[in-house]
Amino acid sequence: MRAEFDETLITGNEMIDSQHKELIGKINGLLDSCEDGNDKLAAVKTLDYLAEYTDFHFTAEEKLQEEMEYPGIKEHKEEHAKLRKVVDELHQMLVEEEGPTPAFVEQVNRNVIDWLYRHIKGFDRSVAEYRFMRGNSENL
Repeated sequence: MRAEFDETLITGNEMIDSQHKELIGKINGLLDSCEDGNDKLAAVKTLDYLAEYTDFHFTAEEKLQEEMEYPGIKEHKEEHAKLRKVVDELHQMLVEEEGPTPAFVEQVNRNVIDWLYRHIKGFDRSVAEYRFMRGNSENL
């Protein structure tokens, strides 16, 4: 399964949406590296790159939430910590295996792609709605 950015993932924040597109591209790059001959080194490097970009993205999201005094920031950060843990576990799995196994790819699909879709459609959409409501409260 490949990740796809579609209209159901749009939050309305250009920066966040563009970072989500980039993040999905990195996930697909990881899956591509898994398909290309089970090259362990390529998969590890791609996973490392995904982890770095994930940290960059989460930092940007959390900064935005702090600036707007988003009341759900604590829970949002906890969700981010869950994905960071998953990425660490995937890294460990790659190191311990001969390369990116079908079980590894299944974990990427279940624990990264599915998590990302749920996170964007739930947590990130809530932040976007809060930002919109706060910015338009004088119109209510």
